[in-house]
Amino acid sequence: MTNTSPKTSPQTLFDKVWDRHVVVAETPTNPATLYIDLHLIHEVTSPQAFTVLRERGLKVRRPDRTLATIDHSTPTLKNADGTRPYVTPQAEAQVALLLANTEAHGIETHGWDSDHRGIVHVMGPELGATQPGMTIVCGDSHTSTHGAFGAISFGIGTTQVGHVLANQCILMPKPKTMAIHVNGQLGEGVTAKDVILAIIAKIGVGGGTGYALEYCGNVFREMTMDERMTVCNMSIEAGARCGMVAPDQTTFNYLKGRKFSPENFYEICEDWASLTTDSGAQYDREVHMKAEDIRPMVTYGTHPGMAMPIDGLIPTSQNEADEKALNYMQVKGGDAIAGTPIDRVFIGSCTNSRMDDLRAAAHILKGQTVKPGLIAIVVPGSENIKREAETEGLHEVFIAAGAQWREPGCSMCLGMNGDIGAPGELIVSTSNRNFAGRQGPGVRTVLASPETAAASAITGVITDPRTLTCEAA
Repeated sequence: MTNTSPKTSPQTLFDKVWDRHVVVAETPTNPATLYIDLHLIHEVTSPQAFTVLRERGLKVRRPDRTLATIDHSTPTLKNADGTRPYVTPQAEAQVALLLANTEAHGIETHGWDSDHRGIVHVMGPELGATQPGMTIVCGDSHTSTHGAFGAISFGIGTTQVGHVLANQCILMPKPKTMAIHVNGQLGEGVTAKDVILAIIAKIGVGGGTGYALEYCGNVFREMTMDERMTVCNMSIEAGARCGMVAPDQTTFNYLKGRKFSPENFYEICEDWASLTTDSGAQYDREVHMKAEDIRPMVTYGTHPGMAMPIDGLIPTSQNEADEKALNYMQVKGGDAIAGTPIDRVFIGSCTNSRMDDLRAAAHILKGQTVKPGLIAIVVPGSENIKREAETEGLHEVFIAAGAQWREPGCSMCLGMNGDIGAPGELIVSTSNRNFAGRQGPGVRTVLASPETAAASAITGVITDPRTLTCEAA
């Protein structure tokens, strides 16, 4: 969608994309009606929406702007005979229902027979369906991932999934804008995951509530698209409606030649390049951080805002909620978190299952061995990533180290497919949420980067990856 309206005053990136999609303007009593360019769906939040369509005799308004995959309930193991061991008959039925619904409505779907099937927030960008200047929704909170391309992208509820299927629009009040500036030089071993955990720790899990975040500064400009997606993925963990990075040549290079990339690619790139915040544009709030102050991060509590430098001391509890979280995690304020024994490692999820992530983990694990008795699983984000990783021999590194190399899917991020820990276990996970029981009843989760997860798998304790690097040197 190209902007033809005259520029009146300096605008932020968010304002530019928002204005292009307003069908009915917001009033003091009604939210805006916003047109949606791309609707991503999966098997978990769509069944009820399709049921409502059938009950009301409605069709999908724009099947050509709807894209489906199966990822949440899908097994990441395959039997010797090629069958897949679903955790429950209900999970298998859920997948079958999505495939039936999308076939009935003519929606492009990446199921078991697709070479592109994968986690919805990995597959969409890989296909080039995610593009700058779009509005993108999905019945999944981590839809903010796609904001890495300069899109307004956010999660919606099942009822809203039905609304978008029926009319390709959504009612939404306009969020305020917040700029997160991170400038300087990141230190050795500091990754995109560490950057976003540091941001959430600074502003809090409610700090972004009511805002659209824009990530500004040289640190984000120098990131790869994989890294930008990691950052935007966790915008929701700060309470934000969405997170965005302005599109640039890195974005255009990523999208060139992909399945859904426009035929008039270079002409469109000129428009995409205009999607930057104008000089003099005002944000409702701005936050500044120095890259040099960020160190490898891990969480110590039961939400992503309870994050700390891995070489620091666990903060003491400030209130009853903090105390409850520390008790659940079986840690004490004032203690070091590095060196805490762990039971499992999970490398995957829509946060950290792309090639950059797998290469980083393999770099740490190459020539090393997973601690005996510890379970480590590596789950690529899509069939494309699985093939590319295997072409590079990354799977051989993981298997040689004693880790399990799985089939693509959401897996242990939320454990809907049966990939969970045992009660009381401590898991170092590259996913995005560490809520109590998120990865299984009674399971404790520590969020970390792929590098930290891989280093911890080797030692069997929470480990600063920089220490292994120093030892190897």
